[in-house]
Amino acid sequence: MKRTGFILSLVAAGALLVSSCRKDPLNDMTAEESRIYVTNYDEQANFSSYKTFSIVDSVAVLSNREGAIKELTSYDQSLLATLKASMQARGYTLVDKNAKPDLAMNVTRIDNTTTSVGYNPGYWSGWPGYWDTGYWGYPGWDYWFPGYYTVFRYNEKSVAVDLVDLKNASPGHDNKLTAVWNAQLRGTGVWNGNNLDTMLKAIFDQSQYLKTSN
Repeated sequence: MKRTGFILSLVAAGALLVSSCRKDPLNDMTAEESRIYVTNYDEQANFSSYKTFSIVDSVAVLSNREGAIKELTSYDQSLLATLKASMQARGYTLVDKNAKPDLAMNVTRIDNTTTSVGYNPGYWSGWPGYWDTGYWGYPGWDYWFPGYYTVFRYNEKSVAVDLVDLKNASPGHDNKLTAVWNAQLRGTGVWNGNNLDTMLKAIFDQSQYLKTSN
């Protein structure tokens, strides 16, 4: 994409400002405040030139533990239905994938667990910033803390939505299709169906250019 737009939801951005006065803003943040919606688009794309779209019939689930599978859970069904309605509200016509749509919409759920291992070699009391042993009545002595390993593990669930340009597909471009729009939903509760209306409204509100007419 020629241009990348990093846009936070108004809820998340406001939470960061308000929470800056708190003692521990991360612990006090609600699930809704933790959610971030990022939209990217190709600034050279003329979104009003597209009239039709098609959407996948299931959701790809990517995991760094289990690989890639396709699913159609009740959450996935609601996700696809809400995306269809959102695109139709912007003036695009839903057609079958075999009807040569102008845009293809891919939907992916991402479930990654990341583990990292770090090693702290320990430290000596002589390093700047540490208390001198003379404070405790042992002037001239040193002390040290032995090295240790730390393990960090966290899990992140997110949703990615991609719009791919089929209308202008050209074999002369190395047979590569161009993605003209992408949205990412990240944070606590993005896989909760009760939050779908709010989350998808946020990404489309951030994408006012995504419509069939100016």
